[in-house]
Order: sequence, then structure tokens, then C-alpha cells
Amino acid sequence: MSKPMDTQDALTGSGDSKLKKYQALVVGEKGIWSLIKYEFVTLFSTWVPGALGLVLRSKLYPVLLGSTGHGVVFGSNVVLRHPGKLRLKSNIVIDDNSVLDAKGSDNQGIDIGDNVFVGRNTIIYCQNGDVEIGENANIGSNCQIFSARNVQIGKNVLIAAYTYLVGGGHIYEDTELPIIEQGRTASGIKISDNVWLGASVKVLDGVTIGEGAIIAAGAVVTGDIPAFAIAGGIPAKVIKLRK
Repeated sequence: MSKPMDTQDALTGSGDSKLKKYQALVVGEKGIWSLIKYEFVTLFSTWVPGALGLVLRSKLYPVLLGSTGHGVVFGSNVVLRHPGKLRLKSNIVIDDNSVLDAKGSDNQGIDIGDNVFVGRNTIIYCQNGDVEIGENANIGSNCQIFSARNVQIGKNVLIAAYTYLVGGGHIYEDTELPIIEQGRTASGIKISDNVWLGASVKVLDGVTIGEGAIIAAGAVVTGDIPAFAIAGGIPAKVIKLRK
């Protein structure tokens, strides 16, 4: 996989003009028409409150997206980045102040299945990775889902508020070189069907959580959790099995 598109590097580095940097990071497509279309849609719909805003976004946001089903609701101030790599099915709610960021140079982006709810202030973002969210998933407010490779969230998954899925890490072996300069690692995360993640759970890169598992509030999951297990603690350990 190529080096992830890094926001800090892109904005502070030399070379392209500020406008080209903005277009590469936010719009994700070249050409003046793509930029004008993005700016028009966001200017005239993103911030608009109330029912009028809901109607405007339901009509205008799909113009930017890779694909959109019916009955998709976007709250106010929902931010779309690289919207051409966002694929939403039907009856989805993206609540106020959420961010869907599919940023990357050669990734597929973000796929969200039918009947998914994404709570307010939740950020789903990629750095050249992909995110897949299965149907009927419910993601609470103030969550973060980060992918530098692949994060899979199954069907009927419950994710409580303030949960963080950390789908990538940093290389740190060289003590003579700042960690920020040593590159990244990414193995991916898989949350299987029917899982419940309690409030403020942290799931680290490389973890698979089996079907029907429950993770207690505040747990930090550093290793795989088997199906139908109840796990908690830092690091999370299996407390008992549901079956």
C-alpha cells in the first residue's frame, strides 16, 4: 500500500498552491468543475438548520457522493471529504456535526449499509484505508473510526458513545528518530455481526471481535475476542461466555 495521504504533510509541505492542496485533501477529484460542484453544495446546504436544511442536503449531497440510496438523512454541518468514495445505501441517518472522510490516493473509501445510524459528532475517517459498516449498525455520538487499511463493522452492531476504533499505528523502533517520521503500520479491525461495544471502548489495530461478543464500558481491546464472549478491563479479558 502506498504512503497514506497525510493532512499535516499536505498542508504544510511546499509545492502545490493552497487551492490545489485543498482540492486534493477535501474534494479528492481534479478539475475545476469538481471543485465548483463541491463548493456550491456545501455553501448552500451544509449549515442550513431545520427542515429546510434536511431537504436541501437530501437533494444536494447525493450529487457529490459515489452512490446514495433512498431515505438518507444528513444533519446540519455534516462534513464530506473525498465524497466520490462514499457509498451509502438506504434509510441511513448521519446526525449533526459528523464527518465522513474517505481520504486516500488508491483506497476504495467508505461503504455504509441499509438502516445505519451515525450519531452526532462522530468521525469516520480514512488515511488510504477503507471502512465497511453493515446494515442496521448503530454508532453512538462522539465516536471515532479510523482506518489506514480496513475496518469492518458487521450487521446489527451497537457502538456506544465515545468509542474509538484505532485502525492503524506508528512505527517506533528507532529511538534516534522522532516517531512521527518513522511511518505507520496498519493490520485492520474486524467487528463481527451482533457485537455490542460499551461506552468509551477502545479497539486497537489488528483486533477481531467475534460474533455476538459484548465489550464492557471503558475497556481497551488489544487482542482478539471470541464469539459470544463478555470481555472487559485494560487490557480487555474474557469475563465469561454468553453461551
